[in-house]
Parts: sequence; structure tokens; C-alpha cells
Amino acid sequence: MTVAVLTLADAGRQAHVDKQKQALARWSPEVRHVQSELGPDRNLARARNAAGDRAVADGAEHLIFLDADCIPGPELVERYRDCLTRHPADVACGPVTYLDPPGPAGYRLDALTGQTAPHPARPNPPTGQIRPGTPAEWELFWSLSFAVTAQAWRSMEHFDESYTGYGGEDTDFAFRQRAAGRTLRWVGGAHAYHQWHPVSSPPWEHLDDILANAGRFHRRWGVWPMRGWMDAFAAAGAIVYAEGRWRRSR
Repeated sequence: MTVAVLTLADAGRQAHVDKQKQALARWSPEVRHVQSELGPDRNLARARNAAGDRAVADGAEHLIFLDADCIPGPELVERYRDCLTRHPADVACGPVTYLDPPGPAGYRLDALTGQTAPHPARPNPPTGQIRPGTPAEWELFWSLSFAVTAQAWRSMEHFDESYTGYGGEDTDFAFRQRAAGRTLRWVGGAHAYHQWHPVSSPPWEHLDDILANAGRFHRRWGVWPMRGWMDAFAAAGAIVYAEGRWRRSR
């Protein structure tokens, strides 16, 4: 099975992408790496769709979407490939570990597995196990690391490109797959390791995008996404809920 690893990047993340490619060359040299550049509008949905379509057109049979900041673990490709072979119509998700800042020499690939500590909010089955997710767990879908077959990609609704900037497009994608009757599969051992970089919490630089995308999501699905961020913005006095919607308070 031909496997393509797809990532989105801009100039500020190229060093992280290079580390990702270094890991793939070490552990899965047969894998094709497809890098899609983000345009000035940073439309993540459009860039992911373009990468997926390009990989399928080039003959890839399995597509692994991996965030530019993520280093694949030694078994990530193998575990995703096994899951998709068994469940070709479904969406596979592996655990993600957030790494501490690197030392002066950067991240060492041979030390990655010793730092495995997956984000506790998402399932982490034992290596070799594949657990079907519940319908409610589609809310936990994370575009940092997931995989689908080319067959599924061709037939599924892609990311909605009307989501602009940052936030909401991946949960919308997940809800579309749930509505279509697909199953989310949690893949034990498909570890990815997210390289540290400075972040703001909540992401103040994306406030306007998040407000617009949250409203778009609510109009479609009747629920509010990104609730933790919305609550944090509200607690800081930046947004208020009035007349059935969130808006800036100043």
C-alpha cells in the first residue's frame, strides 16, 4: 500500500517539518511526504483538501495527515496502515504527546519514545489495539494526526473551506463524518510527538477568526465548538453572549 504523509506549513515552521521528514526517512523511508504551503489567508481547510487531492491523484492509497509540528513515532505509519487495511471506510486517530522545549541539540529521535505522555483528553489504547470511538467522541477528533484511505477520501465530504483562519474546521469535518455514518477509530501505538513552540492560551491573535468560525459552526450544527476558548475569552471580558450569539464586548 502506497502511503503519503501530508502536512501544512509556512516559513515559520520549516524547521519542524524538516524534523518530521527526518523521522520518516529513518523509520518509514518508503512513505511519500506531501507538503502543502499555507497561503496568506491561512485557510487550513483549503490547504488540507489540496494536499489530500494531490496525494490521491499521485496514487497514494493511504493518507496520513500530520501537523507540521508533529514528529511521527517509530510505529505511527505501521499502526495507521494496519488500521486502515482493516477498516478502509473509517477515520483513524492516534495519540499525540506534547513535548517540552528541546535542549540545545534539539529533539533526539532515539529519545522520543521515552517521552511518551499522550494528551489526557483523548483515548490512548495499548499498542496494537484499535478501539472504535463512540458517536460523542467525534468531538475529540484532532486534525494534528489522523488517517484515511484514498477510497474514503474520494467519497467523504472534505474540510469546509468557508472556515477561514483558525479554529472550528476540524470539528466540523468530524461532525460531517459522523453524520455520514463513519466510525472513528482510536489507534494504539500510532504516536505523534508535538514539538514545542510558543503559544497564547487562549489564542488571542485568532479571536476574530474563532468568533466567526464558531458562529458558522453553530448555525450548521446547533452547538458551540471551542467552548474552552470561548469561556476563557468571556472570563477575560473580551466577548459576551447576547441575543443567541457570541460577539466582542469592545
